[in-house]
Order: sequence, then C-alpha cells, then structure tokens
Amino acid sequence: MEVVDGAMQAVDGALDNAKNAMDNAIHRIKKEVKLQKQKSDSMCRLKTAHNWQEEKERVEDPDAPSYFWRAHTVTVLVVMICMLVYTALIETPVEDSTYNGKKGFVAALFFWLALGMTIMPDGPFLRPHPALWRFSFAMGVFYELLLIYILFQTPGDARKLLKYIDADLGEPIPEKDYGGNCKLYDGDDEDPWHNVKDKVDIFIVAHLAGYWCKTLIFRDWWLSTVISIMFEFMEYSFEHQLPNFSECWWDHWILDVIICNGGGTILGIYTLRYLSMKTYHWRGLYEIPTYRGKIKRFFGQFSPHGWIEFTWNPLSSFERWIAIVCLIIGFLITELNTFYLKFVLWIPPNHLLNPVRLLFILLWGAVCLRETFQLLDDPECDRLGRQSWVMLAIIVTELLICIKFGWATITKPLPRHIALWWVLGAALLLIYTVVKFYLLKPNHIPKPEKENIRMGSPVNTPAEHKDAPGEAQNSLNMPGLYQDQSREDKKDL
Repeated sequence: MEVVDGAMQAVDGALDNAKNAMDNAIHRIKKEVKLQKQKSDSMCRLKTAHNWQEEKERVEDPDAPSYFWRAHTVTVLVVMICMLVYTALIETPVEDSTYNGKKGFVAALFFWLALGMTIMPDGPFLRPHPALWRFSFAMGVFYELLLIYILFQTPGDARKLLKYIDADLGEPIPEKDYGGNCKLYDGDDEDPWHNVKDKVDIFIVAHLAGYWCKTLIFRDWWLSTVISIMFEFMEYSFEHQLPNFSECWWDHWILDVIICNGGGTILGIYTLRYLSMKTYHWRGLYEIPTYRGKIKRFFGQFSPHGWIEFTWNPLSSFERWIAIVCLIIGFLITELNTFYLKFVLWIPPNHLLNPVRLLFILLWGAVCLRETFQLLDDPECDRLGRQSWVMLAIIVTELLICIKFGWATITKPLPRHIALWWVLGAALLLIYTVVKFYLLKPNHIPKPEKENIRMGSPVNTPAEHKDAPGEAQNSLNMPGLYQDQSREDKKDL
C-alpha cells in the first residue's frame, strides 16, 4: 500500500507540474495574443509616433498667468518710446559718424529683438521661458537679413564690415594643418607623444559638447552617428581646399569619431533616457509650500515642459526617407559653412563670433527639428514651420556667401579617386532607394484607416454606431476595415 501511495503522490506531483506548465504556456500565449491584437489595432488608424491630439490639448504651464509669464506689450512699448525720446531730445549729440552709426545700429537691433520677444507667436518650446525662443527666432531673422546684405558686397567690403564688430577682424589668418607627422609615438623626439598633444586642444571639448547637444536635438543616436561619420568623409574630401581639414587617420577616427563624437553621443543617449523616463507633472511656484520644493521647482524651470520621442523611421515611407536624407545633407552643409565662413571672412577660430553663431544654430536647430518631426509625423500638419523656413534660408545664404567669396577655393576639383568614391556612394544610395521603395514596394497592402474619434459622451452616440455585446471582436473581420482613405495623406506612415 505504501508503494501504491508513493506512486499516486508521484503521479499527482507530475500532473500538478504539467498543469502548472500548461497554465504558464496558456498565460504566455494569451499575453502574446494580446500584444499582437494591440499591434493589429494600431494598424487601424494613421500610425504616428506621438499622440499629437493630446499634445494640442496639453495644459499650459501653471505659472503662465503670473507676472513673469505675461508679454507686457504696453510696458515694453512705453519703455522703448521713452528711450527714443531721450536719445532724440535730451542726450547730447556726438560729432562722430562711426560712433553714431554703431549706436544707431545697436539701437535698431535692440528695438527689433524687443519687438520679437514681445509680439511674435510662441514656438513649440516653453522652457525656460517662451520669450527666449521668441528672441531666438527674432535673432534668426536678423541674422538672415545681415547675411543677405553681406551677400551683395565684395569680399573686401564684407571683411571691412566685421571691423565694426571687432577692429582685429578683417585680417588674413593662417590655416592650421592638423596633418603632417602622424606617428602616435615618435621615439626620435624628446617628447614621444608630442603629435598627440599637438592635436589635443580646446576643440576636443567643443566636439564632445557639440555631439551631446546634437544627440539631444535629434533625439536619436543613429542620426548623430551618421552625421559624425559622414562629416569625417567630408573632411577627407575637401582637405585639398582647406588645410584645416587635413588630419591624421587616428585624429579622424579615434579622437573625433570614437572619443569626442562617440562620447558626446553616449552622454546624449543617457540624457535622452533620463528625460524620456522622467515624470512631467508641474505645479505653480506659489502652490509649493516648502522652500526646498520651491528651489527644486525653480531649477526644474530649465528642464523641458514635456517630452516627445523623435521616432524618425526613415524606412517607413519614401517621403520620410527623402526627408531624412535631405535633413542629413542640410546638417552637413551647415557644418561645412562653419569652416568656410571662417575662411572667406577671415574670422579666427578662437573668436567669440564662432561660438555665438554655433549657440544660435543649436537653438534654431532644436526648434527646426521639432517642427520637421511634427511635419513628418502629424497627419494634421501640412506646412513648414516658421523656424524651419528661416533656418533653410540661413543655410542657403551662408552657402552662397562661401561660394561667392571663395570661388577660387570652392572650384578646386576633387581628386579623381575621391570623386569616384562619391559617385559610387551616390549610385548606391539611388539604387537602394529604387529597390526599397519601388521594386519592393508592397502595392497590395491596403492603407490603414484613420480612427473615427467621436467627441462627446457615449449617451449622444448614434445607435447605429454602437456595437452590441460580443460584436467588437467580430468587427475586426469586416471587409471595410482597410478601405482606402477619403483623402490622400502625404505622410502615410
């Protein structure tokens, strides 16, 4: 009997184990079915990477009605008029045309920036204050007007204009060549590491910080890495035009790509991960009872008001693929403009104008990429943003200045082997585009329908639109689920 009882217990244990294994398997299957159903449901609407309807209905900053968040248009107007009255009627005139010209120019610029900060519409960003982004946009318009004026000058006159900013500008500057002796360890010299030390300067930190910021504004490490590698190829291609592009192989790929650009990209990835996981729930400063909470809220003002992950999906459609390629090309041209403008206008690399320009390029680029992503992802957005419009005009105008003032340098032909590599790359890109989006295009895959969102309570929903119990699942099999949309959507993602 004891043997029989032991056998029965063993059988019961085996059955229990089998039952538990079956329950776990069924649970996993149900979980997978639920996941697949969610994916299937997501195909029944226009796929977007962000809920733009929720974004449009978001609550503004709780501190918005406070004194520091108001535009104060009348106050600014009165102050500006008082300043003009003082200058015209009270201030003692100065008989110096150069001084008066500079003062009048600064006053006009101040008036324009104050006007922009006061009455221009808000952009997509709120923090730390909408006035900062209105100021940035106004400065972008002024910079474009200044570029247009410079474009109509001769190279000599354009360089003389810079003397109004700094008397040391407008003088020829030598181009530093980072190539030459490329030995990592030179045993024939007193300092065998002198080549490495010579290549390491303040621009190493600038590279790392720059790619940290680029990763933040792209919100995508892949795009930052592509731009990092592509720009090194651009430096290889144009080192016969600008000596500044001539670098050693380890300077290109170890110092620049791996250490500086890669390090900045990794820092950007961790920052993006923190910002994406952060909970964005804001209270007004005066609603927080403790001083510690108020201080924390004050510093929190310099963080984003909300967060949108940029899911670029370049291979999801032909339109988005072309947009991403154009975005990368535009960014590379902006990088090249930085070096060629210094060359044609004789601006030293360590001059204050260079980091100031890069700072505004960063601000304009952040807004521009946000507007571009919404244009690609939001089905209701059908126009280019204001900042994107101005940014494109700035890039093109800077490029035209570089071509006009540096024609003798720009027109130096590429070496034959480099030109062949670029032709090969362009041909491969074209072939891939044709194969991916034309030859392998799924012509018979129906377009997903946009979900019919009804506003109001369920009580007011017409009876014919209500599903009877048990019919919700069956409605997935209706033949009209994947009907063609009534209007053509250019951003069918």
